Amino acid sequence: MAEPEVTVAESTDDVDMGETVENVDALEGEVDDTAALPETEPEIPVRTTFLDYLRSPIVQLSVGSGTDQTLLSAHEALLTQSPFFAGRCASFANDVPRLIELPDEDLEATGSLLEYLYHGEYFPKRLGGGKDMALENDPSIPSPDDTGASLLRHAKVYTLADKFGLPALKSLAHSKIHRTSSTAKGEIAYAKFVYKETSADDHTLRKPVAAFWATRSHVLRHEAEVEFRQMCLEYPQFGFDVLNLVLDQKERREPTVQPGSSRKRARNGLAM
Repeated sequence: MAEPEVTVAESTDDVDMGETVENVDALEGEVDDTAALPETEPEIPVRTTFLDYLRSPIVQLSVGSGTDQTLLSAHEALLTQSPFFAGRCASFANDVPRLIELPDEDLEATGSLLEYLYHGEYFPKRLGGGKDMALENDPSIPSPDDTGASLLRHAKVYTLADKFGLPALKSLAHSKIHRTSSTAKGEIAYAKFVYKETSADDHTLRKPVAAFWATRSHVLRHEAEVEFRQMCLEYPQFGFDVLNLVLDQKERREPTVQPGSSRKRARNGLAM
């Protein structure tokens, strides 16, 4: 009698075990890979040296127009500290002359701006520190300075720094304005420039100018009455700012008038 044939069914346990082992190996492999990553070192910022600035391409600046046009040269890496010049330099191609035209800018102020970019200062430099800080003597400025040339020098640098996006230079020029001596006529020339070249919301320069004249009425009457009158007619905002400060000072000295009340005014003439 033939022995019955026994059929053994294939078990899927081996397959499951194999898949499990492979999954574990994969996980172990992931863990091992992560553990084997090298430690990242912090990036050290690259220091730009002055020599790096000098190695950059030369850019020509054409300042002024007509017979007053002057060509200046500067290194591109220094110029690009200004957002204005950075935008201009970014448009240069290799085969195009690196020239930036500034037909409406003041030559002396532009020179002071370049001096600042190279040296972090411009003439006349600050001397000393704190309350005793003063400026170098400039033999080219007449004494007394009735033209306001010394004040205008720094005011022009201030407005140029504002236009070209150099806040540190703007602050430096502003500090020099407050350390510059002048006369009444020189102060009027400076005030005229400020109210002509700055925006109405630039209180950094305008407010001190108005405050200067609001507290010096004796100077107006005796030293610069004609110039002050012309200034008020040409720039009404200046006259209003001065008058507003004068009235503020008067209100602080006198009792406040309640709204709706009125003071009796003396009237000349016979009573009816």
